[in-house]
Amino acid sequence: MPPDPQEEPGWSVIGGADRADPPWPELLHRVALGDEDAFSRLYDEVAPLLLGLIRHVVRDPALSEEVLQEVLVEIWRQATRFDARRGSARSWLCMIAHRRAVDTVRATEASRRRDSAEGMRIIEEQVVDVQEEGILRVEAQRVESALRSLTAVQADAIRLAYMGGYTHREVAALLDIPVGTAKTRIRDGMIVLRDRLGVTT
Repeated sequence: MPPDPQEEPGWSVIGGADRADPPWPELLHRVALGDEDAFSRLYDEVAPLLLGLIRHVVRDPALSEEVLQEVLVEIWRQATRFDARRGSARSWLCMIAHRRAVDTVRATEASRRRDSAEGMRIIEEQVVDVQEEGILRVEAQRVESALRSLTAVQADAIRLAYMGGYTHREVAALLDIPVGTAKTRIRDGMIVLRDRLGVTT
């Protein structure tokens, strides 16, 4: 079963009402109960947003359409795992789309590499990557702990900007807030993180 985006590293808790997308939490709840009409409505409302995010990562229009269909199937299957008390529907849906798009790009690149003359070199590099992954995993745990010291809105903005790879303008669009507000949340959150992690500049 695919991991729940609300349980993965990179997910944040967003308190308060789902202001930016008022019908989506209710639609997801109905989808979780197997309501096909609710899924059809959710599809119509979120497909343009999710397709735009996917194309930003995948680039290829035809492949992006295929990824969108996979994302929507995943939403149908995982709707029971969405918890409106732990985060906004908009961010939950976008995280699913972004993760699937990144996975697709990685899979496509891996396939190309396997077919190239550099295949052996890639395999040798992966040995090093495994060692580095162990180090990075420990660091990720420290960062995750530090993120818990932020406010929910700060953590959400930082996760999108630094873990999701979005620009300040894209973060503002995803969270439905002014660009200046997004920048402030990211800046203030980074100040707290640097203090918690003992980073000096």
